Amino acid sequence: MNKIIRFVFFGNYFVGILAVALTLEATFQLRLPFNSLNYYVLLFLAPTIYYTYAYNKVSTQPSVTNPRTQWYFEHKEFIGRSQVVLFVFCLLLAVNLLYRNFSNILNLPAIYWLAIMVMIMAGTMYYGLLPKSFLPFNLRSTGWLKAFVIGFVWACCANVLPLIMLKVETGITYHDSILWAWLFIKNWMFCTVNAIIFDIKDYPTDSNKQLRTFVVRYGLRKTIFSILIPLLIIGLISLGIFASYKGFGIPQVICNILPFILTIYVAYSMHQRKNILYYLMVIDGLILFKAICGIVGMQFIR
Repeated sequence: MNKIIRFVFFGNYFVGILAVALTLEATFQLRLPFNSLNYYVLLFLAPTIYYTYAYNKVSTQPSVTNPRTQWYFEHKEFIGRSQVVLFVFCLLLAVNLLYRNFSNILNLPAIYWLAIMVMIMAGTMYYGLLPKSFLPFNLRSTGWLKAFVIGFVWACCANVLPLIMLKVETGITYHDSILWAWLFIKNWMFCTVNAIIFDIKDYPTDSNKQLRTFVVRYGLRKTIFSILIPLLIIGLISLGIFASYKGFGIPQVICNILPFILTIYVAYSMHQRKNILYYLMVIDGLILFKAICGIVGMQFIR
């Protein structure tokens, strides 16, 4: 069981599950048709490959203090082979998607192409995956901005990509811009808070690298009580205001409040040191819990 848990979480397969879960949540909340199975499988594989490549790139030496780095070092040959297999499968799915919808892709409005380019640039730069000779700038090295960039990429994955693919595959255009904008900002802020909590894990490394994340700049206690909890409380207040504006029912409001309450509790508990699997299972698990609550909440709407 321990090997399975490490495989799922260290191998970033759970990240792929999160990408699909957030997309399904947005689909239910926006009351949109589902995308094709081809797209969902591609959506699962792409972030799994992306994050595994990023971590494998820096995990070249054994580590006694970092179990994930040690896992990558011990399974380097398996990871290399699995990456090739997953990438080939991912490429085949992308080609199939392109073949079936080639004319629709070419005829996408300019605003869709702009969104695609912004997502691609943010996704490639914030992990520094491009060669430094081509682009030396790394968004993750900007300290406090890193968490907002990560949150932005995940919000685009959940709220922008499905609309683009829906336009490509069915020609349907979504028109409730107020609801979409609120859900996008909510995902952005929730994933940003999640990334700030995750930075607590990297505090010693980021401090040595002089990477001015929130926890390095302000310290652990101030980050929790002056940044994380206030941001989550603001999220709760904005949720209440928007729920009143949209006429949400009590069951739907409760389902959307629960992830914020649980995240406040987890943020408060972060003054005690946790191991890497706690971050990967519990902290990232908050995103999965949020997606499930969002989907369940929509079942109370007639």
